[in-house]
Parts: sequence; structure tokens; C-alpha cells
Amino acid sequence: MGDSSTLEFLKTRRSVLARNMTVPGPSAEVLQDLLGAATRVPDHGKLAPWRLVVLQEAARAELGKIAADALAAKAEAPSVDAYASAAAQFLRAPCVIAVLACPKPHPKIPRGEMILSAGAVCMTLLTAAQSAGFAAQWLTGDVAYERAVLTALGGTSGDEIAGFIYIGTAKEAPSERARPSLEEVVQFGLRP
Repeated sequence: MGDSSTLEFLKTRRSVLARNMTVPGPSAEVLQDLLGAATRVPDHGKLAPWRLVVLQEAARAELGKIAADALAAKAEAPSVDAYASAAAQFLRAPCVIAVLACPKPHPKIPRGEMILSAGAVCMTLLTAAQSAGFAAQWLTGDVAYERAVLTALGGTSGDEIAGFIYIGTAKEAPSERARPSLEEVVQFGLRP
């Protein structure tokens, strides 16, 4: 059989809240390994219908300002606290990777499959970072649906933000959370 340590890791995998992360983030070499692993996902037609944008250093603050401006422009009563919180959101971890779903027109491959492939990139990146010893969390939030944020990340019409993967070092070990029982979410065979 295969390597049981991988299965054991997956059975105990737990995200760390971005607000509970600190430095260091992955080195340039480790980051390349994580990105390489993340792009080895199911991809019907070999279309690579996704893009990854690595945000470190000042780029995190720059995107935060764009996000805060976009959200404030839509708010009925913008507040200083909400603006500051939105502007600082990408500073919670030393490395944030935006994963864009970039579906391409194709006569046989549905758009939904391409979106799912981008989701697989998010999950693989999250798992790869955690298996390398880093804390990681997959987030979206209101900013993931802001056109200005998508544009700043290089997205174009038809693209979507699949998620932001925050990567850093855990300030404290995450606590376990409730999971659904298999009886609630798994069905064997067809329903009569």
C-alpha cells in the first residue's frame, strides 16, 4: 500500500487563522516547491485555468489599500475602523497567495470544471504549506468579489478570485473544531 503518513496528515490537518500567524513565511526555495505542488492538480484538457499571484512585503499593503478603497466606495456609511481593517487584512501573514480562476472558452470542457480545478489549486497549496510545517488558511471575504481587487491581481473579464491562501508561522497551535459525522455527509449507493 501507499504511504500511510500522508493519510494520517490529512486526517489531522487543521487551518490556522490568519490573525494567529507571524513570521517567518516560506523562503524563496520553499515557495517554489509549494507553487510547483499547487499546480499539479486535475486539469481537464491541460488548460491551466488558473493563475497564482504571490503577495509579500509591500504588495500586501498595496492590495489592502485597493480592497479598502473598493469596499469604502460601496459602503452606505463607511467607517474608519472598517477601512483600517480591510486595509490591513493581507498583513496578517508574511505571504499571501491569490489564486485566480481563469476559465477559458472550450467546446467540450465546462466552465465549472475549470473553477473546480482552481479550487483544487487552493486546497493543494494549503495542504502543501501545512505539510511543509507552515500555518495556512484559505480565505475569500468581500474583497474576493471586488472588481478592483481582481484587476489589481491581473484578472480580466470572466476571471474570479478562488481564494487567498495565507501562509506563515503559527503563534499557537490551532484547536480542533467540530467536523460533520460521516453518516451526515456520506451516502453509499443510490437512493431507492
